[in-house]
Amino acid sequence: MVNKWDLVEKDHKSVKEYETRIRQQCEPFTDVPIVFISVLTKQRIFKAIETAVEVFKNRSKRIKTSELNEVMLPVVENYGPPAYKGKYVKIKYIMQLPLPYPSFAFFANLPQYVKEPYKRFLENKLREKFDFHGVPITVYIRKK
Repeated sequence: MVNKWDLVEKDHKSVKEYETRIRQQCEPFTDVPIVFISVLTKQRIFKAIETAVEVFKNRSKRIKTSELNEVMLPVVENYGPPAYKGKYVKIKYIMQLPLPYPSFAFFANLPQYVKEPYKRFLENKLREKFDFHGVPITVYIRKK
């Protein structure tokens, strides 16, 4: 939340400019909701609460293993992890771990060869396909 929004001199581009600056400072956490409020004038107070409730719901969201595999396995097949030392990594199965925040285990034949950029790719695809807006996601690659 950005408070004291009533004190800022605004034009039609102010929100976009401030939001861009905030996102640049928060990188790599670009999927954080930003709400401009003013407590004094009670501007967007309810919007801030609604956003917090939405993020809480996203954080406690559970996805069925069958649905997860149905959606994510085609993504993995179309854009698999890059080969490492001439060996290809094959991801066969995906499940959500029973933790209080979204964590996913991808089971592969050679998990040690999956690097951080591909894990970020999987995280972004999970966020895109299942609407985990504003919530940190943890991706684990495990031995099949």
